[in-house]
Amino acid sequence: MRTVRFERSPIQLLRRAGRCADNIFSAGIGDMTERQLAVLEAVGKHEGSSQTMLVEITGVDRSTMADVVRQLKRRGLVQRRRTATDARTYTVKLTSKGRGALRSLQPALEAADQLVLASLPETLRELFLNGLQSVIDELE
Repeated sequence: MRTVRFERSPIQLLRRAGRCADNIFSAGIGDMTERQLAVLEAVGKHEGSSQTMLVEITGVDRSTMADVVRQLKRRGLVQRRRTATDARTYTVKLTSKGRGALRSLQPALEAADQLVLASLPETLRELFLNGLQSVIDELE
């Protein structure tokens, strides 16, 4: 049986890399969390989606999604309405303020992504992104 050293554990490395990425994101974006921005962006791309669909699109769990949508609604970035066909289901749409926030945050988000990718040699960047996507696809 092979012994895995903790410092080379993929789980430990992903957690530490995630913490580094969170710090870069927070420094560049400011008062919005990564989850809030992910949901805001998903709402923008899939206008009128249900919260259940947003869970599937973003990978944010159901209870966290409800909290994030409430926070975004409180900030005036999204509107949430019950559907006509199912009173238990909400659809979510961007407000004009939400569209403006997405536009204004885009340069900072791109800069944060580039800062993370710049830590890798250019020849490994696409492989890195594909590898992360493969882990998500396999385990989600």
